[in-house]
Amino acid sequence: MARRGEALREHILDTAKLAFLETGFERTSMDAIAARAETSKRSLYAHFPTKDALFQAVVDRIRTLFADRMGTPADYAEQPAEAIVRYCGRFVQLLRWSSVGRMVRLGIGEADRLPELAAGLFDVLFGVTTGNLAAHLVTAFGLPDGEAEGVAEELVGVAIHPTLPRLLFGVEPLTDELPSRADLAGEVDLDRIRRLLHRVLPV
Repeated sequence: MARRGEALREHILDTAKLAFLETGFERTSMDAIAARAETSKRSLYAHFPTKDALFQAVVDRIRTLFADRMGTPADYAEQPAEAIVRYCGRFVQLLRWSSVGRMVRLGIGEADRLPELAAGLFDVLFGVTTGNLAAHLVTAFGLPDGEAEGVAEELVGVAIHPTLPRLLFGVEPLTDELPSRADLAGEVDLDRIRRLLHRVLPV
């Protein structure tokens, strides 16, 4: 049965996301996306009049999916500091997933030619993560908004190093399966993040 309306739109977005991650923005044509989604160019353009509009819709969809997979620090533990540790650990865990790792590579690869698109991808991953973490630091630790943002950025930065550069250069392989929160303690060195947390935010 042919997809129509919202079902077709969601299918196009999922198809376009995979295409963009595999071949980059510039090398992915609307013709190729239409063929891969098994829909007509007319239907594709009816939903997304330009490739830029399609890419922005893909970024918005990724933002929603990523935010759902990350949740908020309070979802991870009742103790505020442990919630931060596990939340940062989940970010490290998701960076190892091929869908997220390739998104980081795509943003870097398009940064010179398409800085706005690259910035959008950066905000999806790091804006969502640091924003939720900063909000937690305000509510759980009483940090002022400005200070909380700086601390959140520092915590995320130390938590993902050296994993992120190792993934970007292929020193560590990306994983094809979506990592489960249930496996967090076995896949990420949470003790290391706890030590780093106490250096950045004595608690």
